[in-house]
Parts: sequence; C-alpha cells; structure tokens
Amino acid sequence: MITTSLLTDLNSLLPEGQIITGESKSHPLGNGGFITVFPKTEKEIEKVLKYANGYEKKVCVQGGGTKRGFGGLMETADILLSLSKYKGIVEHTAGNMTITVKAGTPFHELQTYLAEHQQKVSLDPAWPEYATIGGIIGANESGPKRLGYGSPRDVVIGLQMVYPNGSMIRTGGKVVKNVAGYDMNKLFIGSMGTLAVISEVTLKLRPLAKYESLMLLAFPEGKFEPIRSFVTSLLESMMEPAALELLTPSLSETLTGKKCYTLAISFEDVESAVHYQEEFVRSIQPVQTNLDILQQKEAGAFWEKLYTIGPNGAIDSTAKETEAAVKIGVTNLDGLHVLKESALMQDSHNLVVEGHAGLGHGLCQVNLKGASDDVLQAIHQLRKFVEQLNGYLIVRHLPYVLRQQLSVWGEQPCHFYLFEGIKAKVDPNRILNDQRFVGGI
Repeated sequence: MITTSLLTDLNSLLPEGQIITGESKSHPLGNGGFITVFPKTEKEIEKVLKYANGYEKKVCVQGGGTKRGFGGLMETADILLSLSKYKGIVEHTAGNMTITVKAGTPFHELQTYLAEHQQKVSLDPAWPEYATIGGIIGANESGPKRLGYGSPRDVVIGLQMVYPNGSMIRTGGKVVKNVAGYDMNKLFIGSMGTLAVISEVTLKLRPLAKYESLMLLAFPEGKFEPIRSFVTSLLESMMEPAALELLTPSLSETLTGKKCYTLAISFEDVESAVHYQEEFVRSIQPVQTNLDILQQKEAGAFWEKLYTIGPNGAIDSTAKETEAAVKIGVTNLDGLHVLKESALMQDSHNLVVEGHAGLGHGLCQVNLKGASDDVLQAIHQLRKFVEQLNGYLIVRHLPYVLRQQLSVWGEQPCHFYLFEGIKAKVDPNRILNDQRFVGGI
C-alpha cells in the first residue's frame, strides 16, 4: 500500500511534479511501484536511493519500459525509479568519436543526433524509439548486426553509476584507449540494474556507412543443407556481412511476403565494396533460391520493421492471447535446428511463432503468441531442446503471473556464488531490482 509517510518523504526529496502515486491496478507485467519518481538530475537519483536504502524500501528501475516483462518476481516495489526524464547529451567529442549520454536518453533520439555528425552507435536494439541507452546497457541487448559490430560490451568505454547506498562510482573512462586495470564496465553491463543505477554512459562511435544493402535469399524448398552449405561458404570467405540472419517462414511472410526460410544478409561499406560483396553472393547462390536486393532506405525500413516485431513492455498489449519472447544462445549454425524446432511448435502447440537466428553469432529470438498453457509448454520444450545443443534459453518477455511458473534464466550456473557475493557486498539490503536477475538476485 502507498503510505502517507513514504509519499511525504519522497516529496521532500524531489521537486513538485516529479512524483506520481503509482498505478491504479497491478500491471500484467509486474515490475511496477506503488510510487513512481522521475528524477531529472543525478543528485536526485542519489537522494532517492540513499533514502530507500536507509529505510529498506524496494526500488524497481525503469528506462523506457520496453523490458518490463524481462525477469522479476516482484509485482510491485515500493518505488518505481523512472529515468525517462533524465536524458540528454552530456559530451560529444566528434573528433575522438566518443559520446557521453544520460541513461534515460531514447536510443532513436541518440542516433538521430549522431546522424547529423555522420556518426552512430553500432548497436541495433529492439524498439529503438522506446528503449533507452541505460536499459540497453543494463540488459546487454544487441540485434542481428551484432555479427558485424558486437554487443554493448564492445562499445561501452565508461559508466557512471549510483550505488544503492547513494554513493557514485565511475568505471572506465572517456577515451577509446583506456586499458589500465580491470574492465569494471563488464560487471555492470547485463546485470539488469541489480548492482547500481546507470546514470551516464560513454560510448565509442562509428562513422555512418556510406552505403547499405540487404540481400534476401529465399529457400522455397525449405531444405537446411543448402542453407548450411551457403552460410559456411560465406563465413569462410573474405566477405564481411554486418548481419546474417535466418528468418522462419512465418516471420519471413510478415516481413517479405514470402512464406519460406529466408536469409537476410546485410552489407555496409562504401558503395563499390557493397556491390563487390553482392556479386560474390550471386556467384555462390544455391540453385532453386530466389534473391532480392534492398538498398539504402528500403534496407533500413526492413530492419526497422524487424526491430518492432516482438512484444514491447512499454505498450499495453491489446492482444487477448499471451505474448512471450525468448532469447536463445547456441553454437552458430545450431540456430538452424532452433528455428526448425520453433517452426514445428506453430502447429503442435497451436501458437503463432516467429523467430530469427544469427548464423554468425548463434543468438536467436523466438516470439510466441497463444494460450498461456501452450506458451509455457512451448518454452519448456524449447529450453529442453536447446540444452541438448549445449545452449541456453532466457525468457525476455512474459506476463508476471507466468514468470512465477518457470525459471526465466534457467538453472543457476556453477559460478552463481560469485553473483551472490557481489550482490551482498554492493546491495546488502537487496533494495535494487530485487529478484530481477539470475537465481532471484
């Protein structure tokens, strides 16, 4: 319940208008708060956390809200700390190709600003208009172009964070050549906000590609051996695709209108280099396949559509059916088996299943929609299948009630005691994003 004393205390910490008295009813995705606060400065973040730690109030941290259904066994915390009003560019050194930005800055706004300087952050998260840079880093989120550009751990130079006790910490630096000592950034990237609240992020940038094309190679016969043979030849060549993503027939139909396994091959470089690589793909194109090429704006439109194909925790779903999304990690070409197994579930579990697999990095995403019991059974079956491939499955989106019926992160790893020790040292009162990470940390 909302207590008068809690509301009074928070009103004394933040200016008028930066506090609301929470949601009128429980959110289906959980991870809410009886009272929501919107700090606009780092000092205000420090005040809220120091207060919460002193009075042992639970705090749930949120950026744009896209990952609200990702982890968490707490339906409603005492305080929902929203960083949606803590945004903006802190420092941009165009010559050194680095930028420092506040954690609540939407990714799309950041990329739009950088495009004016012919630069970009080389990440491609889902729902970029909603997702904030802090949330992306906290969840270690990446997309299909991870193949060419890497993950958040590859682009973060430095972090500025606020510990649960209100003290501030800085890791890394503001220059690319920063190699002294341990890389503490990696401890916090992907920790789901359980150790500290990210306030500022320093990133290394890349120049915008002069030219981009997307080759859509469709395999109407649905045989996997030609796909495997083609992908192997491409990866063993000197070509450098930014993405090599295989789509299930259902997802391909949504994105391209063709209901068959389709390989999306992205090239980004100067125009002559892109066309050279296109010609190479044509030279090894398997028989009985269809090839379409999208260039520049058309290629960008395809990726934008793919990034918004999955569920979004920031938008109240109007679907009567249960929506879920899982992230799967396997050895590169085992993504073929994952998509085949996922496609079979469409009929066996009476579900709508759309998936894609990165055949150069082994990360897959599968979106499911249907009755709750069917969704849960499909996730359990898919996890068992993936574990037989020595891979893992993480549930990235699922309603709160259903998250209580399975392990979002799977079995505890053998090094879980290290996670517990770090959490106990940094957040002994367990106020910050409690039960949001592996093993209920």
